[in-house]
Amino acid sequence: MALQVSSARTTAMRKPKAPEANRARILAAAIAEFASRGFKGASMDAIAARTQTTRALINYYFGSKERLYLAVLERVYAEIREAENELELEHLAPVDAIRRIVEFTYDYYVGHEYFVRLVVAENQAKGRHMKRFPSLRKVNRPIVDMLGAVVARGQAEGVFRRDVDPIDIHMAIAALGMFNVTNQYTFGTLFQRAMGAKGDVPSRRRMVADMILSWLAPRVNSLARPLQFTSRRKS
Repeated sequence: MALQVSSARTTAMRKPKAPEANRARILAAAIAEFASRGFKGASMDAIAARTQTTRALINYYFGSKERLYLAVLERVYAEIREAENELELEHLAPVDAIRRIVEFTYDYYVGHEYFVRLVVAENQAKGRHMKRFPSLRKVNRPIVDMLGAVVARGQAEGVFRRDVDPIDIHMAIAALGMFNVTNQYTFGTLFQRAMGAKGDVPSRRRMVADMILSWLAPRVNSLARPLQFTSRRKS
């Protein structure tokens, strides 16, 4: 009997094989589960079932449900930042570079709805999990630096206005791009317009790029001043 207990303990303590492959499979399943159900609704048992593993093995790799969730956030944000790094904007004119960033972002949201759903879920949780993971700020810094470099070139060439904050540009691009995914069912139902991947992606993507570039363009003095209205008496 003692031999059986000892054998069982040895088996339980034995390190699993192919740790990197196991981690990758668990992380992929967790991304799908958290994107579908959010942090509260996600089930560790469901993630285990998706990967044909156990909760014990998931905890062995990630420690807890929250730490797994944080690993998911880190992974999905790293993925989009890594993809942006492949855009090769240096040889493009500033206007063309901004257009490429906008169009890439719009397409990325359409093609990676799980990313958008995770962002929405964490906002619904008031960002409380993300606040415990300050290293995510470092993961997301490259897009701000990339936009800042493009804007600086545009300002030097006189094609972009001076009072520009790259974070504001990033916010505007994200907001206009995400709407197509986050509101595809409500907006689509109310106004009978196909949204998301089923909508007119090229046209809407171009519209968002035009809007961002229009906002970046140098201000015209006549438009910068408030309009003056004068009343005329009838003679």
